[in-house]
Amino acid sequence: MHPAFSVVFFTTATGAGYGLLALLGVLGGFQVIPPDFWLGFIGLGLALGLIAAGLLSSTGHLGRPERAWRAFSQWRSSWLSREGVASVITFIPAGLFGIGWVFFGRTSGWVAIAGLLAACGAIVTVCTTGMIYSSLKPIAQWHSRYTLPAYLIFSAMTGSVLLNALLQGFALSSKAILVACVLLTLLGWGWKLATWRYNDRLEIATNANTATGLAGGTVRSLEWPHTEENYLLKEMGFRIARKHSARLRQIAQLLAFALPVLLLAIVFALPWPFAAALSVLAVIVQFAGMLVERWLFFAEAKHTVTLYYGR
Repeated sequence: MHPAFSVVFFTTATGAGYGLLALLGVLGGFQVIPPDFWLGFIGLGLALGLIAAGLLSSTGHLGRPERAWRAFSQWRSSWLSREGVASVITFIPAGLFGIGWVFFGRTSGWVAIAGLLAACGAIVTVCTTGMIYSSLKPIAQWHSRYTLPAYLIFSAMTGSVLLNALLQGFALSSKAILVACVLLTLLGWGWKLATWRYNDRLEIATNANTATGLAGGTVRSLEWPHTEENYLLKEMGFRIARKHSARLRQIAQLLAFALPVLLLAIVFALPWPFAAALSVLAVIVQFAGMLVERWLFFAEAKHTVTLYYGR
């Protein structure tokens, strides 16, 4: 699979998980939602489960997964390392928050502080994930002002839709949260359209001449530096036909944004349990759409190194 599905699933799952964790930490910490045992058990279990599943899937992308721990030592200079450190640290207040909520039946006092710290950790971790890609200057489609906010918006969007489904399932529906879901999904849709518009009009000044430093003519590649495709060509030089890209963009918009907005709008007029069923369906549809959107995020990006291969 080019790009690697492990990374696509990682960014999608952890984004939704951290978004849900942050919302539970804030709303639980301020006693906006009740400290119900099953709500806390399932909600925090789902959030931490998505995060853990995403982090574990990312190790499948490594050539030597057993050496993944070494990345934590480069936190001074590497956003990837900072992401790993932040994700581990976030588990500490999240665990304390979960213990207080599930085992002690409270979200006040020290439990509220733990919840708010977990929310802060979730936001910081999502920021570090976004900065991994935003800081890569050789990939112009990522090195823009749209990348980092997109990670935060999509995390809040998917997390809010998850939270709404949870509350609907426990007959604790909130009109305010439902409205927030719709608005965040519309914001995510608009931001994605703006990103695509920016990328489609992107003019990259770098070419084979400037990359090699040669002048006096047009530089062209006679043959590849090696006989087989390498990592960069497979995952950062992936070529996708324009017609396929357009079709996948339509699918991503339909599943990740349009259908969830429609389903959530219908939820306003439905009684329980129909509202709960449609809310769960919105989660499933949006998650599938975000997998397509994330795949495009990687597939449409081009690394400058491809210039050396005549692309």
